[in-house]
Amino acid sequence: MKTVESKYTPKPYANTYGTATKYDAVPQEKPKPEQTFRAGGISASVWRNITKDGENEYPSITFERNYKDKDGSWKSTTSLRMNDLPKAAVVLAKAYEYLVLKGHNAPQVA
Repeated sequence: MKTVESKYTPKPYANTYGTATKYDAVPQEKPKPEQTFRAGGISASVWRNITKDGENEYPSITFERNYKDKDGSWKSTTSLRMNDLPKAAVVLAKAYEYLVLKGHNAPQVA
Protein backbone atom coordinates (compact mmCIF):
# COMPACT_ATOMS: atom_id res chain seq x y z
CA MET A 1 0.00 0.00 0.00
CA LYS A 2 1.36 3.41 -1.00
CA THR A 3 1.66 6.04 1.75
CA VAL A 4 0.48 9.51 0.75
CA GLU A 5 1.21 12.56 2.86
CA SER A 6 -1.76 14.82 3.43
CA LYS A 7 -1.50 18.50 2.57
CA TYR A 8 -3.44 19.13 5.74
CA THR A 9 -1.80 19.51 9.11
CA PRO A 10 -3.49 19.21 12.48
CA LYS A 11 -4.75 22.50 13.79
CA PRO A 12 -4.11 23.51 17.39
CA TYR A 13 -7.81 23.80 18.21
CA ALA A 14 -10.65 21.33 18.33
CA ASN A 15 -13.09 20.67 15.49
CA THR A 16 -16.87 20.59 16.00
CA TYR A 17 -16.59 17.18 17.68
CA GLY A 18 -14.09 18.49 20.24
CA THR A 19 -11.08 16.74 18.77
CA ALA A 20 -8.42 17.72 16.25
CA THR A 21 -7.83 15.40 13.31
CA LYS A 22 -5.07 15.18 10.75
CA TYR A 23 -7.55 16.43 8.14
CA ASP A 24 -8.33 19.71 9.89
CA ALA A 25 -6.47 22.37 7.89
CA VAL A 26 -4.46 25.06 9.63
CA PRO A 27 -5.43 28.45 8.21
CA GLN A 28 -2.57 29.79 6.11
CA GLU A 29 -1.50 33.41 6.34
CA LYS A 30 -2.32 35.30 3.16
CA PRO A 31 0.79 36.52 1.30
CA LYS A 32 1.36 40.28 1.48
CA PRO A 33 2.94 42.57 -1.09
CA GLU A 34 6.38 43.99 -0.48
CA GLN A 35 5.11 47.51 -1.24
CA THR A 36 1.83 49.10 -2.37
CA PHE A 37 1.34 52.49 -4.03
CA ARG A 38 -2.08 54.19 -4.08
CA ALA A 39 -3.69 57.10 -5.88
CA GLY A 40 -7.38 57.34 -5.04
CA GLY A 41 -9.02 54.00 -5.78
CA ILE A 42 -6.12 52.78 -7.92
CA SER A 43 -3.28 50.75 -6.42
CA ALA A 44 -0.17 48.95 -7.67
CA SER A 45 1.50 46.32 -5.49
CA VAL A 46 5.02 44.95 -5.80
CA TRP A 47 5.36 41.23 -5.04
CA ARG A 48 8.53 39.26 -4.43
CA ASN A 49 8.58 35.91 -6.19
CA ILE A 50 11.07 33.09 -5.81
CA THR A 51 11.64 30.42 -8.44
CA LYS A 52 10.69 26.83 -7.61
CA ASP A 53 14.34 25.87 -7.18
CA GLY A 54 14.70 28.75 -4.68
CA GLU A 55 17.78 30.15 -6.40
CA ASN A 56 16.36 33.22 -8.14
CA GLU A 57 14.13 36.04 -7.03
CA TYR A 58 12.10 38.30 -9.29
CA PRO A 59 9.49 41.00 -8.76
CA SER A 60 6.01 41.26 -10.24
CA ILE A 61 3.50 44.11 -10.13
CA THR A 62 -0.27 43.87 -9.89
CA PHE A 63 -2.74 46.72 -10.01
CA GLU A 64 -6.40 47.10 -9.17
CA ARG A 65 -9.19 49.62 -8.93
CA ASN A 66 -11.39 49.62 -5.82
CA TYR A 67 -14.97 50.83 -6.02
CA LYS A 68 -18.32 50.59 -4.26
CA ASP A 69 -21.10 48.70 -5.99
CA LYS A 70 -24.75 49.80 -6.04
CA ASP A 71 -25.31 48.13 -2.64
CA GLY A 72 -22.40 50.05 -1.07
CA SER A 73 -20.09 47.02 -0.82
CA TRP A 74 -16.42 47.46 -1.71
CA LYS A 75 -15.28 45.56 -4.81
CA SER A 76 -12.08 45.45 -6.84
CA THR A 77 -11.28 44.98 -10.51
CA THR A 78 -8.30 45.14 -12.84
CA SER A 79 -10.39 46.93 -15.46
CA LEU A 80 -9.84 50.65 -15.72
CA ARG A 81 -12.01 53.50 -16.93
CA MET A 82 -10.57 56.30 -19.04
CA ASN A 83 -10.43 58.62 -16.00
CA ASP A 84 -8.40 56.00 -14.09
CA LEU A 85 -5.52 55.98 -16.58
CA PRO A 86 -3.58 58.98 -15.16
CA LYS A 87 -3.69 57.51 -11.64
CA ALA A 88 -2.71 54.08 -12.97
CA ALA A 89 0.27 55.66 -14.75
CA VAL A 90 1.36 57.34 -11.48
CA VAL A 91 1.17 54.21 -9.31
CA LEU A 92 2.85 52.03 -11.96
CA ALA A 93 5.64 54.60 -12.36
CA LYS A 94 6.12 54.63 -8.58
CA ALA A 95 6.30 50.83 -8.54
CA TYR A 96 8.90 50.92 -11.32
CA GLU A 97 10.88 53.63 -9.48
CA TYR A 98 10.79 51.53 -6.30
CA LEU A 99 12.18 48.49 -8.12
CA VAL A 100 14.91 50.47 -9.89
CA LEU A 101 16.03 52.11 -6.65
CA LYS A 102 16.14 48.68 -4.98
CA GLY A 103 18.51 47.52 -7.71
CA HIS A 104 16.18 45.42 -9.85
CA ASN A 105 17.24 45.94 -13.43
CA ALA A 106 14.86 45.75 -16.36
CA PRO A 107 15.42 42.63 -18.47
CA GLN A 108 17.59 43.06 -21.55
CA VAL A 109 15.70 42.82 -24.84
CA ALA A 110 17.45 40.55 -27.35
